[in-house]
Amino acid sequence: MIMKPTALIYSSHNRCEYIHRYWLVERALESHDNKTILYLPMSMGRYDQQEYSWGTFRWYFDRFRQWGLDARTFFWNEDMSDNDVEIFFHMVQNSEVVILGGGSSYLGFERYNGLGARYNGDYDFFNKLLHQRQARGLLTAGFSAGAIQLGDAWEHDTDHKCYGLIYNVATRLHHEWGAEDSLQEMARQLPHCLCFGLPNDSGIASNQGVLPSNNMWQVLQFIIDNSWDLPNDGFHIKTRQGLKIDHFYRDGRKWVFNGGDVVVRAISPDYLYQGTWIIPAGTSTVIDYWTQQVTGYRDIPHILGSH
Repeated sequence: MIMKPTALIYSSHNRCEYIHRYWLVERALESHDNKTILYLPMSMGRYDQQEYSWGTFRWYFDRFRQWGLDARTFFWNEDMSDNDVEIFFHMVQNSEVVILGGGSSYLGFERYNGLGARYNGDYDFFNKLLHQRQARGLLTAGFSAGAIQLGDAWEHDTDHKCYGLIYNVATRLHHEWGAEDSLQEMARQLPHCLCFGLPNDSGIASNQGVLPSNNMWQVLQFIIDNSWDLPNDGFHIKTRQGLKIDHFYRDGRKWVFNGGDVVVRAISPDYLYQGTWIIPAGTSTVIDYWTQQVTGYRDIPHILGSH
C-alpha cells in the first residue's frame, strides 16, 4: 500500500525524464478534466530570471501538450493588481500539480507570504493553500529552493518557518561527495528531523496524514533518476556517477537510500514518539530505523495498523 504522494521534493540539473515525466507530468495527465501543471519561478529575482527559469521547464512540458497537458506559469512583479493576486491564488488552489521553482528560498518565502498578507491580511495564506491541496490529494512539488520551502526545517536557519508539507524532514540539495560533514552537522542541528542529502537527480515523495489513534503517519518514497544522459551534463548528474541519497542519524550513524526504498513513520501528536521503519526496494523486509534490525512487521498497513 503506497498511495499517491501529495508532496515531492527533488534536486536536478536538467529535466531528467523519470522524475519529470513519471512523477510530475503523468500525475497531471491522470486527471480526466484538470491536466494542469503550474510552475512558480517566484524565488528567482528579476522578471527576466523568472522567464529563464520557466523556459528551462517549458520546453519539456511542451512535449506533452498533444496529450492535453496544460502547463502554466505565473511571474511575480511589483505592479501586480489585486485581480492578479486573486488569479494567482486561484491557480495555486486548483492546479493538479504545482511546482515551486529554484532560486533564493528567502526571496520565495517573502513573495509567497507577502502576497497572502496583501490578499487577505494573512501572512500564512499561501501555506494554508498548500496544506489544503494536500488534504485534497493534489501534488505539490519543490525543486531546489522550492524543496527547502516544502520541507519542515531549513539548514543554517532553524528559526525560519517552512511550509512543512513533508513534516520532520529536511534536505540538502545538489548533494555530492565530500559534503558528508555538512549533512552530518545538519542532522545534529535538527535532531527532530530526518535529514537527507539529495544529489542531482534524486528526490523524495511523501504521503502523510492522521491515524484513528491521532498519531500522524508518513510514507516516504526515495527516487533515484539515471535517465538523463546528455554528455555535457554528465559532471552535474551525480546519480549517474553512482551517488545515492545519503542520510545521517543525529548520533552520527549513516544510512544510504536507493531508488524504490521506503520509510514509514508514526509520530505522536506531541512528537515525543517517532517510530520509523525502512523497507528496502524490492523486498518485504521491514527494518527498524533506530536499531537497524529486522522486525516482525509485514508491510505498511501492518505498521500503521499497529499505531
